[in-house]
Amino acid sequence: MEIIMSILAGVLFTAGVYNLLQKQMLRIIIGTALISHGAHLFILTMGELKTGAPPILDYDIENYTDPLPQALILTSIVISFGVTSLLLVLAYRASKENGTDNMEKLRGNEND
Repeated sequence: MEIIMSILAGVLFTAGVYNLLQKQMLRIIIGTALISHGAHLFILTMGELKTGAPPILDYDIENYTDPLPQALILTSIVISFGVTSLLLVLAYRASKENGTDNMEKLRGNEND
């Protein structure tokens, strides 16, 4: 199961980097979101995907799931949604002010 999750995270990272290298702001924002979701999968995979009892410590239970990766991922998801929404607002405002979302034109290169 960890191998499938690692491959899926790698695909997300690859698609995210591909979108980051594009000229349109929306694709850059999508690339940022894909990379953050790939990081979430890596954190979840590093915590070992195992099944067991709920993460409640009791003296009778020996196999339980570690709650720390899930807590880290929940915090990371909230932060990534905040960053994505901030980037969307900034991109919308910049495209309204300048009339384009092409990064080359925003930099002042009129050739592209």
